[in-house]
Amino acid sequence: MTAPVLEAVALEKRFGGVHAVAGVSFSVAAGEMLALIGPNGAGKSTCFNLVNGQLRADGGEVRLMGRSLAGLRPRAIWRLGVGRTFQITATFASMTVRENVQMALISHHRRVWSFLSRAAAEFRAEAESLLEQVGMLEQAERPCGVLAYGDLKRLELAIALANDPKLLLMDEPTAGMAPGERSALMDLTRSIVRARRLACLFTEHDMDVVFGHADRIIVMNRGHLIAEGTAEQIRADPAVREVYLGSGAASGGH
Repeated sequence: MTAPVLEAVALEKRFGGVHAVAGVSFSVAAGEMLALIGPNGAGKSTCFNLVNGQLRADGGEVRLMGRSLAGLRPRAIWRLGVGRTFQITATFASMTVRENVQMALISHHRRVWSFLSRAAAEFRAEAESLLEQVGMLEQAERPCGVLAYGDLKRLELAIALANDPKLLLMDEPTAGMAPGERSALMDLTRSIVRARRLACLFTEHDMDVVFGHADRIIVMNRGHLIAEGTAEQIRADPAVREVYLGSGAASGGH
């Protein structure tokens, strides 16, 4: 077996007397989509932010391609090949779709001087290639401020791919989207993950999205990892049904 792209080993995080993450371990392989789910307060956001470097662990370790990320800031982790999308999209509304991707590429290539000179000419072909991958090339010249929400999410995915990541982190990627848009975005994400052999870790509240698109699912409750497996295994797990899914176990919602 090849080594996993991402490994979390016995992660620990406390906030005062609250044990937010308690000895959580998991891994994600190249080409795999792993969903991290759990009820509100389960510790999944804390765990996600430990992986990204926004929080420092009190114990345990996060490794990317075998390299420890201990002590590294989010920017340094991004430079090592970690792309991230957020629950709330963050783009430059006055810039065009293409320019937003170009800015990410300029940052990736450390071409700071370009902000002050011919930024519009920098990495145009690369930006358009990324936009084509997410189905946004035809909207390349539109200002971001006029885009529909689903299109903003696709643009954000293109921006996350600008640093040629090995790992893609997606925090509530379908939040605020209509059901049909959710499925389309995750279908697109899965095709990119497969084609680029990325590892993808995502959090999500919509169970239709989770069961329809995750290769594996890990479930947290009160800081602990309580289950891991395929959609079928998670659906059938008594502990998961009790603390999170309820008797319905198969449908969407929280």
